[in-house]
Amino acid sequence: MQTIYAMHQNGSDSLEKEEKFLFYSIDAIQDLYLIMLSSLIEICKKETEFLHLSSQKHLATPQERNPNQKFVKNAVFQALAENNSLSIALENRKINNWTLNDDYIILLLNDIKQSKLYAKYMSNAVNTFEEDKEFIANLFQDVIVPNEKLYDYLEDNKLTWIDDIPVVNTEIIKQLKAIKPVEGGNLRVPKVFKDTEDREFVSDLYRKTVLNESELAKEYVDKTPNWDTERIAEIDTIILKMAICELLKFPSIPVKVTLNEYLELAKEYSTPKSSIFINGILDNLVKELQASNRIQKVGRGLM
Repeated sequence: MQTIYAMHQNGSDSLEKEEKFLFYSIDAIQDLYLIMLSSLIEICKKETEFLHLSSQKHLATPQERNPNQKFVKNAVFQALAENNSLSIALENRKINNWTLNDDYIILLLNDIKQSKLYAKYMSNAVNTFEEDKEFIANLFQDVIVPNEKLYDYLEDNKLTWIDDIPVVNTEIIKQLKAIKPVEGGNLRVPKVFKDTEDREFVSDLYRKTVLNESELAKEYVDKTPNWDTERIAEIDTIILKMAICELLKFPSIPVKVTLNEYLELAKEYSTPKSSIFINGILDNLVKELQASNRIQKVGRGLM
């Protein structure tokens, strides 16, 4: 959807060039995931380094010589640092953002140490995996994610990440809450595509929508008597075209799945009025297409 919108905005007619950028943007989602998750590892490393240097000072205080190491000994930090799936992915994708920009790690660490969450955690002498897990999940959600300077850094790094940040952070929080007390923490870096077929679907949907825009637009033009076609938001027309494309040209995708997906897109990217408008158009269009047998689905329960 965003790629098609960008094509319209910049007047590009290069299908291959824009498709290449589409997949570049999708692959970059995993980079964002790795950058955000690895920030936890780097924060732990930075605090370990700070404690060591403080203990080596000539006039170190008793507290500096024998610091509270509960934070750096957190079991989830250790699990992430030892996780093979994460280590391999970081190496393969050449993620070194925090090595080059460790000032953001210092900034995050300072915010953490000033938080009530940190104070409460450090004051508790009891050490359990469940406590460690809850602390890290809450730390990520309540301190790291809301940090405005981190958000600005990510936005400046890749503009396409703006819409991906909430999705990626939600996935990381889910994984942190589900991590187990086993070697490496049972965490697996998620794939951007489930398989080759999944990747091919993205390409097919993009190409079939772009190459048939005029044809797809005709399907809803006469369904908007109370709307000036020229005034319908461009993002709404793209959502409608993609939805209609799925309904007519992807026989293995159930009608209900298509409707639910594009109504969610409308809620996320359009105004409340637009989502109601899109819902009404698609609902009426599906009834008409089914009545004329133009929707052909293959398999059980696909209607």
